[in-house]
Amino acid sequence: MRRGRQLAWAALLAVLGGTGCMFLEESPDPSQLVCRADTDCAHNEVCFPDGCGDPGRDIVVEVTPNPDDGLHAQDFRVEAIRPELDLALFGPATVQGSTVRVTSAPGEGGTTTRPYSEPLRLSASGESALLPGVVRSFTAHLVPINGRWELPVGTGTYTVTLSPEDLGLPPVRGSATVEPGGAVPLPLVLPSPHQVARLEGQVVRQGAELVDADLEVQALDADLTPLSQRVPVARATGAFALALPVEAAQRASLLLRVTAAGAPWVPQKTFTVDPREPLTAPLELGDAGEPVQVSGRILARDGQPVAQASVSLRGTVGGGGTFQGPLAVTDAEGRFTVQTLPSAPGSRLSLVVVPPSGSTAGLTVQAVDVPRGGAVLPDVVCPERRILRGTLLQTDNTQPAPGVRVLAEPIGQVPGWPRPPAGGESLGTTDDTGSFRLWLDPGIYRVDFIPTENLPRVSRVVTVQPGDDTGEQVLATFPLQRGRTVRGTVTEAGQAAPYASVRFYRVANLEGRPSSVLLSQTVSDHLGRYTALLPVR
Repeated sequence: MRRGRQLAWAALLAVLGGTGCMFLEESPDPSQLVCRADTDCAHNEVCFPDGCGDPGRDIVVEVTPNPDDGLHAQDFRVEAIRPELDLALFGPATVQGSTVRVTSAPGEGGTTTRPYSEPLRLSASGESALLPGVVRSFTAHLVPINGRWELPVGTGTYTVTLSPEDLGLPPVRGSATVEPGGAVPLPLVLPSPHQVARLEGQVVRQGAELVDADLEVQALDADLTPLSQRVPVARATGAFALALPVEAAQRASLLLRVTAAGAPWVPQKTFTVDPREPLTAPLELGDAGEPVQVSGRILARDGQPVAQASVSLRGTVGGGGTFQGPLAVTDAEGRFTVQTLPSAPGSRLSLVVVPPSGSTAGLTVQAVDVPRGGAVLPDVVCPERRILRGTLLQTDNTQPAPGVRVLAEPIGQVPGWPRPPAGGESLGTTDDTGSFRLWLDPGIYRVDFIPTENLPRVSRVVTVQPGDDTGEQVLATFPLQRGRTVRGTVTEAGQAAPYASVRFYRVANLEGRPSSVLLSQTVSDHLGRYTALLPVR
């Protein structure tokens, strides 16, 4: 039955997504069609953001000890929550690399290699194997010893990219899934000179005019995976040379991206080329014009100025490149002056306004014309942020719960609307009646309710749709949950692990995708002891 209600809501949400903002006054939040309180669930379940569930199942603990000692996050699946739960860490989790370079040419009677012991850069990007959506990345610059190297990482599944300091070699990649305390071997093979193709070309502004800036060029796949390293462009001639794997050089097309290193007024431009043919024509960035000033005023819907809003311009400029300008901040009267490149003929730039946290004015994206002489824009009126309001009750489901901290963290975006910016959390506190109000931009949020007393945090997932109406979105009233205390000691190699971060998550399906919901977070003391609060029926 619960699954059917979830599917019904998903179908309704799909309809709403295609018709703009359809949330009506007093319309319930999606989670309320699943469960509102623990009393809606079976006797051994509690109400989570994804519906009713056993509070002792689907729990994963993330422990992060001291990264300075090479000990990064370790994840553990908890089969059963007990009042005393000690957490014994394994040793460092590492990728144990071995890198060789092929030295033989084709047809020389077999492949011969030698250990590669030159400087290189490593990049490992991925996510936890047990906590969906928990992203992790690690980088290092090192010199292998007899071709061998070691990269400490948190537990998870990674794509590891090795980029030699020698720009005449393309990057190579491998994948690794690392368990707590695991040392995963990762052999990587750099190609021989016979397995590397060179792609040479020239970058100009237009015609024979060179670009007076430090530029870099990189070859990319259609999905923007690097096929070469980023190589510098000779400033005196505009010449560059890329090293590609032979396979990449035999493709019908690939992308060449030109970026400026430390030159803010040179746009980025991506070219599609055929690597099988010589690049006889230079890559032209085109005439993007000179920097100009754009000024204006940012107002709220009630006509009041919006102070401390960040303002920037981005989009396509002359020559077809893309540009993102520096940020400006509005003054007390809502006025700003920002520098940018002019918009391309027949095109417009996007003016992006991000009002400060706590403002009722909302995120605004507006298309504007920026001629080569600059522009003074008409007043920009921000739409109001949508109001999310609700009431929280004590665990008895009767008395109001005052003083509960409310945090709305953006976790996704709605179609056709930019994701709310990182760090754009909205804060509030329930009043004496247990009520709260938050002003939110369109997006998908995880709303956390964090009591000050000895009770666990409670979460809900809310989708705020864009719209011009001023109707409030209502989260149906629900109670706090009862909590149980879990205590234990964090140890590593039999010794106490002081000041380790300990987080309890529940793995759930939110908005149609696997997600990790934070249930509790704490830090071990100087003796490695921790105390956490988890929900219980």
